Amino acid sequence: MSGRVGITAGRKGVAAIAAAAVFSIPATVFGTDCKQEQAVYVDRDGAYELRFAPLNSASAAASNQFKMSALKTAVVMEGYVMPSQDPVRAIGILMFNCPEGDVTGADLDACTVWQGAVYGMDAKGEIANLQPEGAAAAEKLVLPGLGPAIRESSAWGEGKASVAPWDVLTFKECAT
Repeated sequence: MSGRVGITAGRKGVAAIAAAAVFSIPATVFGTDCKQEQAVYVDRDGAYELRFAPLNSASAAASNQFKMSALKTAVVMEGYVMPSQDPVRAIGILMFNCPEGDVTGADLDACTVWQGAVYGMDAKGEIANLQPEGAAAAEKLVLPGLGPAIRESSAWGEGKASVAPWDVLTFKECAT
């Protein structure tokens, strides 16, 4: 009888170990099957979420679009990534409360929160320009100067963002 109990306990033990192994695998392992336009990222403090969305346009000048939310607030910023030349870079722009319709350069300057290079990092820690939609999602995003730029923007203040994000965002999940 004790042998039977040991076998049952052994099966439960194996199942528990297998379940623990599956659930302890970092989300980044599952990110390899995710396309960039479905990727969701978070900052290290859990204060921000960056969510990509499909462009739905073959003729768009941008290579990616996203929304960045300051969690626990109503702040949602809109962003785009565009290719640039000489040198080739993925350049991002993040905006907050931009006016609709025809806008001037001054209008865009006033609502721009951050602008700069957008880098994707793979599982080996190698950094490259963020790939356009359709490519595999990056394991991490690097947006140099993002935190200080948000702190100096119109998205910062009472009732708005009050924690500056780190410049590195980590893959959280693949949106469906």
